[in-house]
Amino acid sequence: ALMLSKVARDALVGWESHGSRIIKASFKTKKEGILMNIIQCYAPTNDSNDEIKDQFYERLQSIIEKCPRKDLTILMGDLNAKVGIDNTGYEDIMGRHGLGERNENGERFANLCAFNK
Repeated sequence: ALMLSKVARDALVGWESHGSRIIKASFKTKKEGILMNIIQCYAPTNDSNDEIKDQFYERLQSIIEKCPRKDLTILMGDLNAKVGIDNTGYEDIMGRHGLGERNENGERFANLCAFNK
């Protein structure tokens, strides 16, 4: 779900529900022709089976791909991911300020970010 201030509500262009785990909302910006797309998500936990996680990330990727590159797109929510401190191979998308070691969901999230730059 998204809670919006009056200003945000007035800027809301539209929203789409993508199942129980993902919602996308688009907002007008001060820049003509540029929208801000907010993708709010709640990923399956690390203990969920691979099929459920695969379906979630495939759906998320499909939603991201439909957002024009000229627009500002923000992915937020609870990705149930632990990215850890080792950013080897992911230097372009993350720093070294995570905690512990990357878990499977952290790997999926890092790959999603790397794929979408």
